[in-house]
Amino acid sequence: MDPQIEELLGLEAVRTRAHAVLKLAEQGRLNHFNYHAERMEDATDYVLKLIQRDFGPDKYHLIPPHGRWQHFEVGGVPRITTLLAQWDEEKCDTTEKTRRLIDLFFVSVLLDAGAGDFWKFNESQSGLSLNRSEGIAVAALHMFLNGDFAGKDSSVKHTANGDALRNINVDILSRGLQVDDANPMIGVAARADILRKLGESLVNLKDIFGPTGRPGNLVDYLIAKSNDSRKLDYKDLWNVLQRLLIPIWPSDRTHINGQPIGDAWPLRALSPQPGSESKPYSNIQPFHKLTQWLAYSLMVPFSRLLSVSWSNTELGTGLPEYRNGGMLVDMGVLELKPESLQRGLNLSGGSLPSFGAGDDEIVEWRAMTVALLDVLHTKILARLDGVQLSLPQVLEAGSWKAGRELAAAKRPETKCSPILNFGDGTLF
Repeated sequence: MDPQIEELLGLEAVRTRAHAVLKLAEQGRLNHFNYHAERMEDATDYVLKLIQRDFGPDKYHLIPPHGRWQHFEVGGVPRITTLLAQWDEEKCDTTEKTRRLIDLFFVSVLLDAGAGDFWKFNESQSGLSLNRSEGIAVAALHMFLNGDFAGKDSSVKHTANGDALRNINVDILSRGLQVDDANPMIGVAARADILRKLGESLVNLKDIFGPTGRPGNLVDYLIAKSNDSRKLDYKDLWNVLQRLLIPIWPSDRTHINGQPIGDAWPLRALSPQPGSESKPYSNIQPFHKLTQWLAYSLMVPFSRLLSVSWSNTELGTGLPEYRNGGMLVDMGVLELKPESLQRGLNLSGGSLPSFGAGDDEIVEWRAMTVALLDVLHTKILARLDGVQLSLPQVLEAGSWKAGRELAAAKRPETKCSPILNFGDGTLF
């Protein structure tokens, strides 16, 4: 593989290039946003107060890493605990239970792009009406329990495999997600396409996922690859996920010499200055957001069930999605420049600006979000006086929650982001 492409598929480039964009912002050289560095203090205060409200003064150690597990517990319903108890009755050992959770988390996360402002999932068992990420999580759980991801020929309903996923269609997904004209969701067809392509990719990687293309076989692969079954390397997980997922993303994303590079986009701010030397592809800003969200989520079952520890987790970055990025806009840290704001309003035809997922405005916003989440993490650790929180913990208890609460306060009718994107349902 071309070393430049390999670099763009790695995690280090996500952070280093985002921080290069931050340096440009500090010099007032962004194309679409004004950066108000002084307002980072207010943003830090706001996020820190949420963390202290929910976990202070002595429960910081209970903050889970940002991941899918807690979404399944929305409404205080212990759905995963109940499921694990059911599997105990089936005499599942701990490794098999971990495999099944990996099956579930894989499919659930890959369905988890923005659902829009109006979609809801009604869970008959609890009587809850759920929306956004938690609603998608619970809907995916019920599809999993129904055997929708296992296929008709599987002897076990609570699993997933490549053949079943290759046959997912819009009708199956719409039924499971309760989507109809009165309950619309963004990008249902794109989500179904992603699951079909996931199934194909799983089946093609038999060395990792076995003859049936089962996501849960990742457990056996990573443990076999490690010298110590209790210590796994985040880099190994990352490399597997990129190998699996790069082929499944929409074909209109960035390619270099025919090679798709996933959630990575040209950014005008990173274009070389006239007369300066630069490496090929130095204008590409990678994010790999959904893959990172999946990686954060998959680590948790390993840790909780198998007592596995992970090395190199610090390579993961903040997630450049609409809650984290929206928090920075709502707190006034980032402000669209007038001409970019006007273009976004013209595109949306409404009161909030909207852009395409690959538009330069969105890519610049996301790059600044990655870098500023690092800044936020550092500032919060300095304020907590010795309390150690990882970046995924700050995302979970702080920035992501802050983005959601600010949106609800400022836009109570929709609770949406201050900047919208008309994407394909697989990005945010």
